[in-house]
Amino acid sequence: MRYTNEIIMGLAKTEIFSDQQNEIASFAKVFGHPARVAILQHLFKLNTCVCGDLVSEIGLAQPTISQHLKELKLLGLIKGSVEGTSVCYCINTEKWLEMKEIINQFLNQDISKQGDCC
Repeated sequence: MRYTNEIIMGLAKTEIFSDQQNEIASFAKVFGHPARVAILQHLFKLNTCVCGDLVSEIGLAQPTISQHLKELKLLGLIKGSVEGTSVCYCINTEKWLEMKEIINQFLNQDISKQGDCC
């Protein structure tokens, strides 16, 4: 599933940018809220599926947690499954590794080859 800024930002003109540029921007946006970072850190710390104890761990209301989970799931960084009346979440390892590769390629661009610009 492709996550686009159009969903969140309306007329962001994302169509004028490459898929890679839009994807990098989407990753940056999802990391732009400390609650989402905290959720990811908690999932990594537990290294297992989490079913419903994020409210007490993160300290936000359930609807707020649910909205952040939705954003993380929409981008594919987490996956969820229904178990009884609970939805359980865990890191989507495949997508996480893909995201790391994309972000690392972007961040590891060699700026020293550009010379002294200013």
